[in-house]
Amino acid sequence: MTDRNSLILVTGGTGHLGRDLVRGLVAERRNVRLLATRPGTATDVQWAKGDLATGDGIREAMEGVDSVINAATLSPIARRGGVRFADFFGTPSSVDVDGTRRLLEASTRVGVQHFLHVSIVGLEGSPLPYAKVKLAGELLVRQSSLPWSVVRAAPYFYLVEKMLGGLRRLPIWPLPMARWNPVDTTDVADYLVACLDDERRGVREEIGGPEDLSLVETARQLQQAHRLRRPILPLPLPTKMVRNMGFVSAQGRRGKKTWSAWLRESAQMTHR
Repeated sequence: MTDRNSLILVTGGTGHLGRDLVRGLVAERRNVRLLATRPGTATDVQWAKGDLATGDGIREAMEGVDSVINAATLSPIARRGGVRFADFFGTPSSVDVDGTRRLLEASTRVGVQHFLHVSIVGLEGSPLPYAKVKLAGELLVRQSSLPWSVVRAAPYFYLVEKMLGGLRRLPIWPLPMARWNPVDTTDVADYLVACLDDERRGVREEIGGPEDLSLVETARQLQQAHRLRRPILPLPLPTKMVRNMGFVSAQGRRGKKTWSAWLRESAQMTHR
């Protein structure tokens, strides 16, 4: 088991998953250092100014670190909440590949005892540039001489909301006939903390939400939560095409929070 007094470096700690992860670690009184391009003001963690994309500050951030949780990623689609034509031809690799390589090299220099890497389900065979970049970064970890773990997660609820929210202005929502099990970031964060502390290494169980939903039902529940009324047009696409679009169910561990429960909580937060 990981020494609870050891220092844990978290990348991506200011993102949606990262914030839940850091909250969980701090709640357990763990020693946490965040690598961030813009350090925050929280005093219950250490801040290290650095950038995976350029390599700035990584060496200094690794001093005294025993474990690393690499939750950083750079997805233009996730940032804007929608797909553009250019996304089918390229995506940045500066964080997910180059940054992961830099972090692995720095971790090797200081003798990190556990490198825990966050990835996503359904990467193999996908033609999407972002999936190829994520897979390349994951393979760097799996080929490393460090003690490593990889956790693949299903799409996060907040990303699903952004993606479907981008359809608001359409009079009809055309959606593939697909099934998946998106997951809440708090459930993924809890799982990562558990993986950090056990003795297992290697490719871990994937994690998805507690229920398998059709994409149509996912959209219907979102429409109900946002009081929208739009006809949904199910599109019967080939299974391989649907999978390549990222509509895949995680196999293995299941989170606790349902999509409907997350939508209710999100609506409550919005109307406060």
